[in-house]
Amino acid sequence: MLRGRSLSVTSLGGLPQWQVEELPVEELLLFEVAWEVTNKVGGIYTVIQTKAKTTADEWGDNYFLIGPYFEHNMKTQVEQCEPVNDAVRRAVDAMNKHGCQVHFGRWLIEGSPYVVLFDIGYSAWNLDRWKGDLWEACSVGIPYHDREANDMLIFGSLTAWFLKEVTDHADGKHVIAQFHEWQAGIGLILSRARKLPIATIFTTHATLLGRYLCAANIDFYNHLDKFNIDKEAGERQIYHRYCMERASVHCAHVFTTVSEITAIEAEHMLKRKPDVVTPNGLNVKKFSAVHEFQNLHAMYKARIQDFVRGHFYGHLDFDLEKALFLFIAGRYEFSNKGADIFLESLSRLNFLLRMHKSEVTVVVFFIMPAKTNNFNVETLKGQAVRKQLWDIAHSVKEKFGKKLYDALLRGEIPDMNNILDRDDITIMKRAIFSTQRQSLPPVTTHNMIDDSTDPILSTIRRIGLFNNRTDRVKVILHPEFLSSTSPLLPMDYEEFVRGCHLGVFPSYYEPWGYTPAECTVMGIPSVTTNLSGFGCFMQEHVADPTAYGIYIVDRRFRSPDDSCNQLTQFLYGFCKQSRRQRIIQRNRTERLSDLLDWRYLGRYYQHARHLTLSRAFPDKFHVELTSPPTTEGFKYPRPSSVPPSPSGSQASSPQSSDVEDEVEDERYDEEEEAERDRLNIKSPFSLSRVPHGKKKLHGEYKN
Repeated sequence: MLRGRSLSVTSLGGLPQWQVEELPVEELLLFEVAWEVTNKVGGIYTVIQTKAKTTADEWGDNYFLIGPYFEHNMKTQVEQCEPVNDAVRRAVDAMNKHGCQVHFGRWLIEGSPYVVLFDIGYSAWNLDRWKGDLWEACSVGIPYHDREANDMLIFGSLTAWFLKEVTDHADGKHVIAQFHEWQAGIGLILSRARKLPIATIFTTHATLLGRYLCAANIDFYNHLDKFNIDKEAGERQIYHRYCMERASVHCAHVFTTVSEITAIEAEHMLKRKPDVVTPNGLNVKKFSAVHEFQNLHAMYKARIQDFVRGHFYGHLDFDLEKALFLFIAGRYEFSNKGADIFLESLSRLNFLLRMHKSEVTVVVFFIMPAKTNNFNVETLKGQAVRKQLWDIAHSVKEKFGKKLYDALLRGEIPDMNNILDRDDITIMKRAIFSTQRQSLPPVTTHNMIDDSTDPILSTIRRIGLFNNRTDRVKVILHPEFLSSTSPLLPMDYEEFVRGCHLGVFPSYYEPWGYTPAECTVMGIPSVTTNLSGFGCFMQEHVADPTAYGIYIVDRRFRSPDDSCNQLTQFLYGFCKQSRRQRIIQRNRTERLSDLLDWRYLGRYYQHARHLTLSRAFPDKFHVELTSPPTTEGFKYPRPSSVPPSPSGSQASSPQSSDVEDEVEDERYDEEEEAERDRLNIKSPFSLSRVPHGKKKLHGEYKN
C-alpha cells in the first residue's frame, strides 16, 4: 500500500469507476521538463499549458516546470519571483554561482505554475565536456553540425545538474520528474546514470522515426514489425537522436504515451511497451447560457462571410447563406496531416455536387504555414473592393432614407422611380463595373516563395480546382497562422474555428490530434481518422461518433482510394444536412467536451505518478499493480432521439439550409437528450476526492 493509501476499483451504476487516493503531495516535489515550456513550437506546448491549472490545483507550490530561456518569451509570459521552496531556491543559487544563468518565476497562464528556465547560450561553453558525459553515460555521440541536438544536450545537462542540487537539499521530500519527448530526454539519461534519487517518467508524444517514415509515404502501420530500425534511422541521419530517444525510454521508471495507436508504434519503434496511456485533454469552460456557443458560431461565420465576399468579388454568384465553410489547419506536413487525401476528396465532392446540381457551395480553407513573400495583391484588392462597395451602399442608403423620411412627413408615398437621382444611379453603376475582374479568384492569399513545387498548389493544378464559377467547391490556401491583427482575415484561430461548419483532419500520422479536439470543445463537428489518438479515443468511448459530429475515416484497414471515397461520402453527407440538423449535431458535439476535460483525463497522469513512485522507491511506496484508470467497456450511447444520426433523414441530394423537417423537430427532445448525456458522462468519470487542505475542487473553474 502507498503508506496506507491504495488504489481500488469500485463500481457505480454497473460502470467501472477508478478511485485514486491522493498522493501525499506535501512530501513530494513534482517537476515537468519540456522544451516547450513557455516556448510554443507544437502540440506539447498545448498539453503542458492546458494541464497546468489542474496539476497546480493538486500540487500547489510543490509543482514546477523546467524549460529553456528565451528573452522574448520571458518578457511576455513570465513574472519573475523568488522561489518559495528552499530546495529549489538553493539549487537556483548554486547554479548561478557556478556560471549558469537560471531564471525563476510564474508562467502567466491559467494556474500560474512556477517555471525554472535555463539560458542555453550562456552555458554553451560546456558543450564539449557535456558531450563526453553523455558518451560515458550511454555511448551516444552528437555530430557537431546538429545544432538542435547540441542545444538539447546543454538543456538536458543543466536539467540533470539542477535536479541533483534539488535532491541534495530536499530535506526528506521525494522528487518526481516527468520528461516530455526526446528533447528533454538527456536530462533523464544523465539523472539515472548519476543515480539521482528521483522517480522518472518519460512521455513520448510521437516517435521520431515514426514521423519520418510516415512523411516518406511508407505503408507504416501495416509494416511496423518489418522495419530495420537502425538502418532507417541511419539513412535519415537521425540515428543519434533516435538513440537518445530510445535510451530515455529504457532509462525511465515509467514510460507513457498519449494514445493506443502511438503505444503500438512505440512498442515496435522504441522496443518498450508503454506502462500507461495518458490521453491529452483541454481546459473546458462551459458558458452560463447553454447555447452561447451557437451564437458565437453565427457571429464569427458572418465575419468569414465578409472575407469570402471580398475574395470572390466578381464571381460571387453563389448564395453565402447556403455556403459551408470547411478547414484544415496545422503544421505543413502534406501527407502526415492528410492534406493529400483531403484534396482528392474535394475533387470528388465537387463532381458529386455539380452532378446533382446542388445549390450548396463548399468553401475550404487550408490554414498551414509555408514560406511566403507577402500578401497576394489580388487578395488585398478584393477586400478593398468589398469595403468600397459597403461604403457606397451605406452612402446611397442614407440619401434614400432621408428622402423617404421627408416624403412621409409630407404625408406622401414617394415615387420609387424618382427617389434615386441620376448621380446615385451613376455611382452604383460605377461600383458594379469596379467588381469586374478578368481573372479567377486566387487560390492562395499570399505569394508563395516556391509556388511551382508546393505540394498543395501542385495537387490543386492536377485536380483542377481553380475556383471556376461552375465549381461547387472553392479552395483558399492561407499559408500562415491566423491573427486578429491581419489586414486580410482579422480573426484569431479560435474565432475562425467557431465560425466554420466542419474541421477536416484526415491525418495519416497523428499521435493525438489537438485540432479535432479543439473543434469538439467549441461545438464544431470534425473529421479525424482511426490512425489518430483522438479518433481511437472517440471510437472507444462513443457508440455513434457520427451522430455527435465526429467522423472517423478508416485509414488503417482500407486502401488509400477506399479511405478517400469514405471521406468523400462523409463530406457529401454533411452537405446534405439541413440547417436544423447541423444545429442538432453541434449541440451534441459540444456535449462531448466533458470527455476531453483535464479534470478527468488528468487522473491518468495521477496513475503514472503512483506507479513511478512504487518503482523508484519500492521500500517506501507500494502500489498494487492493477489495471490503470479506464472506461473500457463503456461507450457513450447512441442518441435515442430522432434522427439517430443527422444523416439518417437526409434528402438524396444537398438541399437549402433553411429547409426544415417539422416531424423531425417534434421527435427530437434536446433537453431530454442533453440530460441523459450529462448523466452518462458523470457516471464513468467521477472526480477523485479533494486533497486535504484544499478549499476548491480539483480543477474547479469559476464559470
